[in-house]
Amino acid sequence: MSSAYQVIARKWRPQTFDDVVGQDHVVRTLKNAITRGRIAHAYLFVGPRGTGKTSMARIFAKALNCTGGPKADFDPDDPACQAIADGTFLDVIEIDGASNNGVEQVRELRDTARYAPAQGRFKVYIIDEVHMLSTAAFNALLKTLEEPPPHVKFVFATTDPQKVLATIVSRCQRFDLKPIQPELIVERLKKIAGAEKIKVTGEALACIARLADGGMRDAQSIFDQMISFCGSEIAEADVLDVYGLVSAQKIAALAGALAAGDHKKIVEIVDECDANGRDLVRLLADLQATVRLALLEAIAKGGSSDRLGTVLTTEQLTRMLDALREGESSVKLGLAEKINFEVALLKAVEASRARAIDTLIKELSALADEMPATDEAGEKKKT
Repeated sequence: MSSAYQVIARKWRPQTFDDVVGQDHVVRTLKNAITRGRIAHAYLFVGPRGTGKTSMARIFAKALNCTGGPKADFDPDDPACQAIADGTFLDVIEIDGASNNGVEQVRELRDTARYAPAQGRFKVYIIDEVHMLSTAAFNALLKTLEEPPPHVKFVFATTDPQKVLATIVSRCQRFDLKPIQPELIVERLKKIAGAEKIKVTGEALACIARLADGGMRDAQSIFDQMISFCGSEIAEADVLDVYGLVSAQKIAALAGALAAGDHKKIVEIVDECDANGRDLVRLLADLQATVRLALLEAIAKGGSSDRLGTVLTTEQLTRMLDALREGESSVKLGLAEKINFEVALLKAVEASRARAIDTLIKELSALADEMPATDEAGEKKKT
């Protein structure tokens, strides 16, 4: 009987520090700390979902408890590392903060932490979604966290650091994991596709990376779903159809129509996207990203950009982007999504054509200064 199927996100979870993508600053710091023997007693990993917080915590636990450790460059096939990866290592305890958030659970953790490790060199407590702990649970953890036994290490992970008590944060070394860049996601998915013998176009991978919003796990889950839908060959059109995305070319065309103030073209593109079942909320977000790139180019070039096909100033692009941003809530929550989307786009066009009153005053003042002076009778003064 064949072994149970394992989803790509689990099968391709990073197993060593070198496998981690897009978090070089965290990897470098942790590896140096292990190599130099400067291992803190508590760490806090902060970042959006799917960026590697729990994976990093497990890798850190492997580095501490591997044979002959602590070692930053451990062998992932080491029996201790394999046991940690499988969740069967007695001294690496993973706790879900959402379902174990009471003071009683934390008191039990505090009591068991005093006992020496059973298998490895350190007891490592990994608490995921630590912000879900109650205030009483946090307070029960404080003393142990400040002065833990030498064989105990704490690793906390959270997507919402504002909810973690400041007294907890101050006792930890904090690491902020960044959203992973789309090009790094594409590179990783190419590697997975090659190993899984899947033919996928670069445009399809770019769409998946765009959908993932910086989360590697999300990208792998989307890729897994696309394999189930398409089989061994995946094209851009498949991803667009399944997730209701709009192609990069169509987004560029819509941004160009906004910049040119072509109302007819805007309405045509929106009608086409709506008829094809495209996600207008997602399209609005992609459109904002496109206009933002033009704004950044205008700033870099000293005041204007033709990236959208029409020369627009920094002020015009800022007003357009602001109008698109203001239309978000009505498109997301309004009853008539398509109408609200069209109104948001048309308002963005009008906003980009408007001029700030202070700018007009300055321009009128400059024109007035350039005009020849006249006397009270309206005749030009002789110079």
